[in-house]
Amino acid sequence: MQNHRTYTVALGERSYPILIGSALFDQAHTFAALPKASQALIVTNTTVAPLYASRLQRALSAHYGQIRLCVLPDGEAYKNWETLNLIFDTLLGAACDRKTVLFALGGGVVGDMTGFAAASYMRGVPFVQVPTTLLAQVDSSVGGKTAINHPLGKNMVGAFYQPQLVVCDLATLHSLPAREVSAGLAEIIKYGPIADADFFVWLEQHIEALRQLEESALAYAVERSCAIKAQVVGQDEKESGLRAILNFGHTFGHAIEAGMGYGNWLHGEAVAVGMLMAADLSVRLGLMDITFPRRLQNLLEKAGLPTQAPYMDMDAFFTHMAVDKKAEAGQIKFVLIAKLGQAVIRTAPKDLVAHAISAYMATP
Repeated sequence: MQNHRTYTVALGERSYPILIGSALFDQAHTFAALPKASQALIVTNTTVAPLYASRLQRALSAHYGQIRLCVLPDGEAYKNWETLNLIFDTLLGAACDRKTVLFALGGGVVGDMTGFAAASYMRGVPFVQVPTTLLAQVDSSVGGKTAINHPLGKNMVGAFYQPQLVVCDLATLHSLPAREVSAGLAEIIKYGPIADADFFVWLEQHIEALRQLEESALAYAVERSCAIKAQVVGQDEKESGLRAILNFGHTFGHAIEAGMGYGNWLHGEAVAVGMLMAADLSVRLGLMDITFPRRLQNLLEKAGLPTQAPYMDMDAFFTHMAVDKKAEAGQIKFVLIAKLGQAVIRTAPKDLVAHAISAYMATP
């Protein structure tokens, strides 16, 4: 009997399952329904490869005659053209055809780059997400957003390209450093304010259990996060409207990441402070009362996340936000909270935005 839960991202003929459970990627039958091919390529990084690559190779050996490995350097700083080309070098060097299946084994950076490579190689080959970080399991592996960074903006070069399958093996989370667990919790916390007030309350009650990777709490948090994301993506695959709510905290957070230099803070850490800035702006616009940012800050602190950005020049901060993908005709759009469990997207006066940033930024 398979001990896992399955959620479906419903996109017509491009629909795919998300499997959530333990000891999933050791089992050959996990991958039995994938397209047939003679070759597979596992893309991973220098941190994850020694832990899990050989195990995934063994599971895939029942389905593919040749399984190749491409090991990338680890970290957000390497999410660029040069690293992406290492994947293409491996594919072309092995004369991989357009049926070759790519497997992204790692966190968000590996998943985003493998997906972009799959979208681009021979104009599209199948790929599978096997996320090994909490952040990737609850957010970046689901929904088909693939990209690399540009010095002027995060995830600015990429494609919408859906995987065939997402395999969230909860057992891999036990190898994560505490800082990576906390970073993943930021993306889990995000789902409460934008979509599920009861989940936010549940998180307030169970955040310590999640930090300790307590199995039942972890399974529920990953399942609820994936269920919300699958529902949103199923309604708005290419972010023409509703899907943008998933970027709560990200307009500010991406500016923090870009301003500090990619890799100095983890994505989830920047999103945590970004959510506080967005919560503060929601209060300044009269959407929420002051208790909301306080509750959110308390929860983020208990999750082990930063609640203040390092000092950045305000003009530079606005310049980084202006290249946000939600911006239209030079107007920056923010994901704000109208009531707990419901997000809205709107512009805001620059002076109020600056006050919201300053509220959660260190002084020079």
